[in-house]
Amino acid sequence: MGNVCVLGLFCVDLITRTERLPAWGESLRGDGFSLKPGGKGANQALAAAYQGAAVSFISRLGDDAFAEIAHDLFSKGRIDTAHVTVDEHLPTGTATIMVDSNKGDNAIVVDTGACRAITTQQIDEAASCIQAADIFVCQLELPLPICAHAIAIARASNVPVILNPAPALSLPEHFYPFIDYLTPNETEAAALVGHAVDTTDELVAAAASLRARGVSTVLITLGERGVLIDSDAFQGIIPAFDAGPVVDTIGAGDAFNGALAAALAAGHALPDAARRACITAGLSVTKAGAATSLPSKDTVDQHLGCESGSPFAPST
Repeated sequence: MGNVCVLGLFCVDLITRTERLPAWGESLRGDGFSLKPGGKGANQALAAAYQGAAVSFISRLGDDAFAEIAHDLFSKGRIDTAHVTVDEHLPTGTATIMVDSNKGDNAIVVDTGACRAITTQQIDEAASCIQAADIFVCQLELPLPICAHAIAIARASNVPVILNPAPALSLPEHFYPFIDYLTPNETEAAALVGHAVDTTDELVAAAASLRARGVSTVLITLGERGVLIDSDAFQGIIPAFDAGPVVDTIGAGDAFNGALAAALAAGHALPDAARRACITAGLSVTKAGAATSLPSKDTVDQHLGCESGSPFAPST
């Protein structure tokens, strides 16, 4: 078992299924509504916990009913919430999600609520948690200066950093050398490098460009195609895992990142960790929601070796 510390957002996902996305000013009938726990940080923390890691979470909630949903979720994952604080003025975060009933694709609007009020002082108070971790994980749903402050604490203690650059933001050049594992999807990678990543050559070029900025390892997630990795130890594509029909893709990237963190914290080599992460993500899309779709470590273990085709494919 490894120790994973996650800084990020908890929010409540307000999910409506519809036959297509509406245009501005247009109203459509929904095909169903659900309310589920979410937020990239919380999803990734829970994914890591379900994959066997001891997980601590740094975040901020409102003093409201949605916070109770958060605490129920953290309790199920046995997540350490000593550094989850409460804001008496701002609400718990929310994500309004529309899901295409036919394809399973989604569009999301996030309001971070109380997490807008996280300060560097709160990060400093959680420094011992970051320093004790085998892997530190964060995303970009929180303010960039807060993420940067926490990452600096991790790097000063030689704690490897996973940054999931979502939602896509322009990062300052001095930020990249502090990142050990950068995990954008194709859209986020394109935003970071400033060019399309539609072809394999463009993907390889994007990963090389990000590494040239100082990132140790780049993993560009490719949805149903898997993940492209560029590192000193391994370059290539690890295929996705097809676990069955896709219900929705909400939280698939979070499942990948949480499982990757857990596997790296436990000492797995990068290709094996990414393989486990692909299986976790592949299983997650066969169920609805984000946190509610995450598989257990035992389930992932059972599917190891069941992938179709070669487990590793070179990116040529």
